[in-house]
Amino acid sequence: MTGTSPWGPATGVGSLPGGDAREAAKTVTGSFEDFPFLPELPARGPGADMIGRTTGMLVDLYAHVEPSGWRISDRPGRDTRRARSWLGEDLDALEEFTQGYEGPLKVQVVGPWTLAAALELRGGEAVLRDPGACRDLLGSLTEGLREHLAELRRRIPGARPVLQLDEPSLTAVLRGQVRTASGYRTHRAVDRQVVESALRQLVAVNDGPVVVHSCAPDVPFALLRRAGAAGVSFDFGLLTERDEETIGEAVEAGTTLFAGVVPSTDGPLSDPGGSVMGVRTLWRRLGLSPGTLAGSVVVTPTCGLAGASPAYARAALAHCVRAARSLADNPE
Repeated sequence: MTGTSPWGPATGVGSLPGGDAREAAKTVTGSFEDFPFLPELPARGPGADMIGRTTGMLVDLYAHVEPSGWRISDRPGRDTRRARSWLGEDLDALEEFTQGYEGPLKVQVVGPWTLAAALELRGGEAVLRDPGACRDLLGSLTEGLREHLAELRRRIPGARPVLQLDEPSLTAVLRGQVRTASGYRTHRAVDRQVVESALRQLVAVNDGPVVVHSCAPDVPFALLRRAGAAGVSFDFGLLTERDEETIGEAVEAGTTLFAGVVPSTDGPLSDPGGSVMGVRTLWRRLGLSPGTLAGSVVVTPTCGLAGASPAYARAALAHCVRAARSLADNPE
């Protein structure tokens, strides 16, 4: 697998601190020369958060901010316009700093199930409650994503878009753990085949590879692999022994692990080799060949960096690159 990877050795998850799009794009392209990503800056406010940003991409579906969160609207309003304006600003900045770039470029959007769990119907309950509304949301997101990826290709012709679906609520959706508006009950679990089918529909939108990200425990690796995800992005520190067998199967089937090993909030950083020691140990326990390690793992922070200080965020991104180099140079 080494040398045929469709991505670089390290990248970020998505969000960064601050509100300056040019500064963020400069940081990302400077840190990851061979696998930059489109930064998200939620500190700017509603519409720059991951849910608001993705609702701004929807086609023929609109949303506005209520005190409880994002809610479906009849027509585009101020919140939709703001979300679209910020996304445009971020794309402008990334385009400026990727002149002549050729290679993988990651963009993040919220996946259909986390979006259905977060977005409210007009009555205040989650879209997740209504299978018909879930299907409408999936159709709208599919079209919006198609347009977003086409825009990215137009602006940065040398880029090979890598699509990341953010699905932190996926496990809760599968287990029936998403709370209703009252907070007293939970929405019933969504059938695994329905979940898988929706993800497969979105995976098919991108000509290039798709990664699914969740920094929650118990990521459903096998389901994501069946849905066609080429990579799974997760917080490495949340893995348990019971995850190991499905991870081993995923790696042997060619799935890339986007291993979140660098803390996403301020704190001391270990030496780069120490950051990936757990990955090497896992490889040994699974009986996998050390030679496949660098080609099967992309090093990332554990989650988005929106809660970090700007100085720590820059240090964490640089640390990911050094940790990935350590993994490639000393796989054993």
